[in-house]
Amino acid sequence: MVKRSMSAMIATSCADASALPVCGVLSLSWVFPRAVLGVSRELSWVFPASAPGFGRLVRMRIKAERGDLTRAKVDAIVNAANSRLLGGGGVDGAIHEAAGPRLLEACRRLRRTSHRGGLDVGDAVATPGFALPATWVIHTVGPNRHRGQTDPALLASCFIRSLEVAEDLGCRSVAFPAVGAGAYGWSASDVAAIAVDAVASWTPDGGGATPEEVRFVLFSDVLLAAFQREIDART
Repeated sequence: MVKRSMSAMIATSCADASALPVCGVLSLSWVFPRAVLGVSRELSWVFPASAPGFGRLVRMRIKAERGDLTRAKVDAIVNAANSRLLGGGGVDGAIHEAAGPRLLEACRRLRRTSHRGGLDVGDAVATPGFALPATWVIHTVGPNRHRGQTDPALLASCFIRSLEVAEDLGCRSVAFPAVGAGAYGWSASDVAAIAVDAVASWTPDGGGATPEEVRFVLFSDVLLAAFQREIDART
């Protein structure tokens, strides 16, 4: 696969990386597959050397795709869990089924130890991925609009906290579902706008390996179109 990225040109043309703004540089990567069936787009975010904890440029690639999250070959996938951390329906149920019974055992262990009251809305916690291709599962609880949890900041926190946990774990790649969409009542367009903005605005603290790839792995064409619009709007 051959890539042409504006971020690569920015990195090579700047003699002094500290000249880049602390907030980073957005760029658009064009990806040309070997068998060219079309051109896909991905959003790239460059963290400058002056960001906390960094001595080099780190590019985060953000992209959306239609697919099965449980098959994503990444360091961590994010589970749209419930506060009980004991499995459920939708994405949560699919992840538990694919990971095998040890995932539920690990979640029960969390409930007996560090999370006796369950996981708060907007927070995140990790367990091993067990039978999944992903090494880790990062569980986060989205706000339920049907229960009056309508603050967009709570939904944004799901994505931010998940990235913070991923950084602490040393993950280089993370795959998200559309947390909050579906049973929790958030529209595809709202979830996409909040999620892409949260990920693109996130600044690592340098406490671990920084995620360099974020994939939104989505189960419907409606969600994929919504996320792609938000990614395109930021390029």
